Amino acid sequence: MFMKSTPKSISPKRKLIHSLIISTVFAFFLLSGNLAQTAVEKYGQLSVKGNKVVDKSGNPVQLKGMSLFWSQEIGKYYNYSAIKWLRDDWKCTIVRAAMAVEGGGYLTNPEREKQKVDSAVNAAIKLGLYILIDWHDHHGQRHTAQSQKFFAEMAQKYGKYPNIIYELYNEPLNNVSWADSIKPYHEAVIATIRKYDTKNIIVCGTRTWSQDVDEASLNPIKGDNIAYALHYYAATHKQDLRNKADAALKNGIALFVTEFGTVFANGDGDVNYEESRLWWDFCDKHQLSWCNWSVCDKKESSAALKPGASATGGWDLNMLNPSGILVRSELRGENKPTLK
Repeated sequence: MFMKSTPKSISPKRKLIHSLIISTVFAFFLLSGNLAQTAVEKYGQLSVKGNKVVDKSGNPVQLKGMSLFWSQEIGKYYNYSAIKWLRDDWKCTIVRAAMAVEGGGYLTNPEREKQKVDSAVNAAIKLGLYILIDWHDHHGQRHTAQSQKFFAEMAQKYGKYPNIIYELYNEPLNNVSWADSIKPYHEAVIATIRKYDTKNIIVCGTRTWSQDVDEASLNPIKGDNIAYALHYYAATHKQDLRNKADAALKNGIALFVTEFGTVFANGDGDVNYEESRLWWDFCDKHQLSWCNWSVCDKKESSAALKPGASATGGWDLNMLNPSGILVRSELRGENKPTLK
């Protein structure tokens, strides 16, 4: 039988050394990325302050990420694995769920399309990403009641999470009045959302495919945490549109680039590298968040992926189109900051 020794008390010096070792190990893992913060952990509850989107501490924040494609056409990337790859490999801090409304979308198959949105939103919440819940419509003012019903469900289900950003109207057409049609639509849907979610940011589409932000800035929507959608395609929209955006910002509204392309507005043509760089410099200068169109494998230039790319991520460079290669590099901080 062995005699049990009496435990010795640990000296203050040994306690200090032990504490320093633990702190050093923790710092090592944090720096190595094993304990890295997610975007939502880092920035927390977003809000709008003046013409900026700001984080939980009131500091301007710029999110960068990818938009999924029309949900009814290519919905296979609305899943956890694909979105995790966008976070881990592409370094996205935001994704956009572009839920189709017309053309076989929500108006025809509401439960099917909502399921895709739910899948993307739940993935983003688990992964610590921000997510735009996008009513991807060109005729929102014709579907106010349906939009209110949809966003009421989304706000009740997800409004407690700081990950959520609502995008009420993808791209109003150029022949629809901001004052008489688009703004009243937004006000009606905002009132519905605010019954259930008083904090998360709401992004409002603007006239002419979300380009006439200067017009909206002269007649803005009243309320807190409201931003306005600015869309551009680099080969089509150049300095004239940047001038509109400049005017809107000077008039005091916050902008959010919820959709942009590196090619022409029809989704095809060659990547315009110079204008893409000019737009990214503009967004960086004004700290405008952005989502690139799009995560899909459709045979068109704006598609990030080549036909047949896996639905669950893991894409190597051989599976990316030129636009996808460029945007991924920008998200990863690998591109040159300016063109000389």
